[in-house]
Amino acid sequence: MLNILVAEDNLDLRELLCGALNDSGYRTLGAENGEQALNILSDTVIDLIVADIMMPGTDGFELTKTLRSSGITCPLLIVTARDDYDSLQKAFSLGADDYMVKPINVKEMLVRVKALLRRAKISAEKKIVVGSTVVDFEGMTVKTEGKEIVLPLKEFNLLFKLLSYPGRIFTRQQLMDEIWGMDSDTDDHTINTHINRLRDKFENNRDFKIVTIRGLGYKAVKTDET
Repeated sequence: MLNILVAEDNLDLRELLCGALNDSGYRTLGAENGEQALNILSDTVIDLIVADIMMPGTDGFELTKTLRSSGITCPLLIVTARDDYDSLQKAFSLGADDYMVKPINVKEMLVRVKALLRRAKISAEKKIVVGSTVVDFEGMTVKTEGKEIVLPLKEFNLLFKLLSYPGRIFTRQQLMDEIWGMDSDTDDHTINTHINRLRDKFENNRDFKIVTIRGLGYKAVKTDET
């Protein structure tokens, strides 16, 4: 059974979310702030986290930052009353995987949770299948419609990252830090160049495309979702 941690200071909402997740076959653990969530994480293997932003003490932003800086990579769904662009950008920049604005549609949350867990499994298995396209991390190969495309290491890693989380927005800084390293002097021009090269090589691919999110970054989108 998969463990899901719900960090939410509103008791009624926390119980609602935990109840819905329990009914869907997950085991849930509740925390009323980020501090309690971190304590639970120190003792229990958690497969996914649902976290509010505005919590007393350690809030959702601090929780996200601490998790990612500690190497905890499980999917993180932010659930918040904040619907402004700055909060969205900050959450994704710190390492959140998805973002929902209250009031929450519980059915939609369950769909998102299922999708996040599926993507995490893909990432762990190191192989992504999108339509006829297979991206194999172990073999460092991209096969599509019977053809094999060889990519330079950075381009391959960039494509694998984007396709591991289709629909998720990655900021340029996130991609630079993860693909090139935090100490690299990589700039926006380098990211843009690699994205453009990937687009050129897969311009006829019918399974996915790479979309620019103006002022923020990039995301991969399955063609059947556009």
